[in-house]
Amino acid sequence: MNLYINCFNRFMGCLGYLLNSALSLFPADIISTVEFNYSGELLATGDKGGRVVIFQHEQESKNRPHLRGEYNVYSTFQSHEPEFDYLKSLEIEEKINKIRWLPQQNAAHFLLSTNDKTIKLWKISERDKRAEGYNLKDEDGRLRDPFRITSLRVPVLMPMDLMVEASPRRIFANAHTYHINSISVNSDHETYLSADDLRINLWHLEITDRSFNIVDIKPANMEELTEVITAAECHPHQCNVFVYSSSKGTIRLCDMRAAALCDRHSKFFEEPEDPSSRSFFSEIISSISDVKFSHSGRYMMTRDYLSVKVWDLNMENRPVETYQVHEYLRSKLCSLYENDCIFDKFECCWNGSDSAIMTGSYNNFFRMFDRNTRRDITLEASRESSKPRATLKPRKVSTGGKRKKDEISVDSLDFNKKILHTAWHPKDNVIAVAATNNLYIFQDKIN
Repeated sequence: MNLYINCFNRFMGCLGYLLNSALSLFPADIISTVEFNYSGELLATGDKGGRVVIFQHEQESKNRPHLRGEYNVYSTFQSHEPEFDYLKSLEIEEKINKIRWLPQQNAAHFLLSTNDKTIKLWKISERDKRAEGYNLKDEDGRLRDPFRITSLRVPVLMPMDLMVEASPRRIFANAHTYHINSISVNSDHETYLSADDLRINLWHLEITDRSFNIVDIKPANMEELTEVITAAECHPHQCNVFVYSSSKGTIRLCDMRAAALCDRHSKFFEEPEDPSSRSFFSEIISSISDVKFSHSGRYMMTRDYLSVKVWDLNMENRPVETYQVHEYLRSKLCSLYENDCIFDKFECCWNGSDSAIMTGSYNNFFRMFDRNTRRDITLEASRESSKPRATLKPRKVSTGGKRKKDEISVDSLDFNKKILHTAWHPKDNVIAVAATNNLYIFQDKIN
């Protein structure tokens, strides 16, 4: 277990989100999504206030080569504003639900961000030169009198302080009746899909005024509605394949080559329920909150309330691996239902080699599972237990009986502190964990 006991126990630093004080928590500062870009050099976060903050990985210091570079703020911009739908008398929150990066094609970076209704394509670019010596205007921008221009000047580029600009390039709106819960960039890098509770749309990145509806599970009579779409993702290598999960704990794999409307799935993944363990909460806790393909495209991972499951795309009847995240909460489901925590939507993520997975829990705990050894570890992201360059200690939860010295009782867990959003660097052992308004970044221990 040396790999993952020692992995991610060196703390790179807690980035107080938007320089927010730890003493005052504003709802707008709560982080709602975290995403590394394809190279891992940039890390984007979105919050409930509609802002996107991008962190850049700094290069290693020559004076301290044994320490890896840290992530510092690169750009901050307002992605979405609160809106009001007058036809439906409905407020549209500015909260950023998802961020997805596009593969880098040139010097600029592009990302998609979405709130409940509108998806935007943003360009993030750098500018370190400015043009001077115009013919028709002075250096301060005022227009010159054409009759006083006696010679022709050739403008020149002069160096200036580096400026990072974020500009909206496309706005994809008015295509979803219900709240958008997922966006996913296709492997062709030209299209992407967006999913709400009942429909999935396919967009072209260059076309904003129309999209193709590829899944529609809305019944003719809404009283007959039995399930909703909870998450959707494109296959990492096959641009015709995508999956979507439901609130009933099922996953459907669809092939866009089969039909224009993918209401008939190609594969249906569902684990048979154990009748002996059925309870009032069974349907609620079986709802899938996140689905992610492995980088290889061979497996997919789903997260429900109590567990993470890994599925082989060639085997539909049951998962090949099941990891219990916080089984000790099964006895607490009644109180979790009363305080609405049972409806929390936890995300999950793969490491770069698909050999480990990570997901969040309560009390600012997050769990990591080594798929090769089947060993697991629980770590805590908090200001109290984390100092820059400090080593994190594994945490354990006591489920009853005599509690050991380093264990925490299940009755003393803080359900207001929860890790819903996590991200794993695509190449290195670096992870980002969002805990309310704080972003924690951990890396593996360097000997």
